[in-house]
Amino acid sequence: MKKTTLAMSALALSLGLALAPVSFASAAETASSSVASQQMPSLAPMLEKVMPSVVSINVEGSTTVNTPRMPRNFQQFFGDNSPFCQDGSPFQSSPFCQQGGADGGQQQKFMALGSGVIINAEKGYVVTNNHVVDKATSIKVQLSDGRKFDAKVVGKDPRSDIALIELKDPKNLSAIKLADSDALRVGDYTVAIGNPYGLGETVTSGIVSALGRSGLNVENYENFIQTDAAINRGNSGGALVNLNGELIGINTAILAPDGGNIGIGFAIPSNMVKNLTEQMVKYGQVKRGELGIMGTELNSDLAKAMKVDAQRGAFVSQVMPNSSAAKAGVKAGDVIVSMNGKPISSFAALRAQVGSMPVGSKVKLGLLREGKQVSVDLELQQSNQNQVDSSSVFNGIEGAELSNRTGKDKGVIVNSVKANTPAARIGLKKGDVIVGANQQPVNNIAELRKILDSKPSVLALNVQRGDTSIYLLMQ
Repeated sequence: MKKTTLAMSALALSLGLALAPVSFASAAETASSSVASQQMPSLAPMLEKVMPSVVSINVEGSTTVNTPRMPRNFQQFFGDNSPFCQDGSPFQSSPFCQQGGADGGQQQKFMALGSGVIINAEKGYVVTNNHVVDKATSIKVQLSDGRKFDAKVVGKDPRSDIALIELKDPKNLSAIKLADSDALRVGDYTVAIGNPYGLGETVTSGIVSALGRSGLNVENYENFIQTDAAINRGNSGGALVNLNGELIGINTAILAPDGGNIGIGFAIPSNMVKNLTEQMVKYGQVKRGELGIMGTELNSDLAKAMKVDAQRGAFVSQVMPNSSAAKAGVKAGDVIVSMNGKPISSFAALRAQVGSMPVGSKVKLGLLREGKQVSVDLELQQSNQNQVDSSSVFNGIEGAELSNRTGKDKGVIVNSVKANTPAARIGLKKGDVIVGANQQPVNNIAELRKILDSKPSVLALNVQRGDTSIYLLMQ
């Protein structure tokens, strides 16, 4: 009986050893099959849909460059009729002959590379940066499938750095879908697509690092999306998209002190692009509207000085006579905190949003006035492109000769202002009357001196200029 038991045990062990490898192999195959069935996260499906909408742009053009100034004694020997500048002369290609003899500049040809995004397949419209096609004499566009098209400029806007070009005889194009850039949040994923250094279509990814960036050029309309997705030279005009493959911005600039990428790139929001390109299609240019105000950013110091219960917004320092804002009842000293129901974080943001809207647009402004909320409705007027915004704040009021008003009139009159002084730089003019400072009335120089002696971090002067009340800001 014992032998039978031992024999059965041996048989069982033998069968177990024989079957074990089969069991292990089956488990390994199951695990491998499970991994294969799980699709790893990838941007590839989205990019396959978007890439045909992103193009490379090759530009040829000419620009005027400064040339060496010729000594006056030699100017008579160079010019269109000079023998030194005729065919066959060794001097014909010299800068002096090229510039026509004396001082000035000469035309120099250049080649440039950039990127663009197809926004209308039927019409062949491609949006890019103004600086990509500026001064272009020839524009050639290459698609991701290798096809090439000649293109012409439909409209350009240097102030926003947006341009619209049109492909000749467009066929079988793919246009990108525009997202609502106002819905973006810091931390949203971004993907940048472009043609850096002429290498061909290149993809980088990152997140939205910040919104509403401005200050790269104070004369321009800036409300940038900041991203850490790598944007390099040649990416200008390329697409910044979300994970749905929708356009959220047009790549336009990088912060690169040493010429390389440091993870700080900027894109023009898609909503701004949409407003501007629609005007270019309609008018061939941007006919931007304006409110007719001048102002600056509202910071904590200014809010304290003006006794405003807000930390962000656009402070109105002056309302232009007969402007849309004046007719609607906007006043100097108001703080604009919203437009069309959306918050306004700064004067730069307000300026950029208004600057992308056409003349005649209806606008509802939310204001803070003396601690109360006020709303006004107005229609944007034609913009005066030569108007300079009072967005700088200067130190001191030295350089102005002041005196008390006589009779029953109260306030401090400005008798004169010396050129190139702090008083001149903040905008004080002869004949101005200072009637208030930091929301306190000023009846005479003594009251003004008392306010100045408190050494406020920001001084907001309420000035009566003719029939207009304005604010001049100093910090």
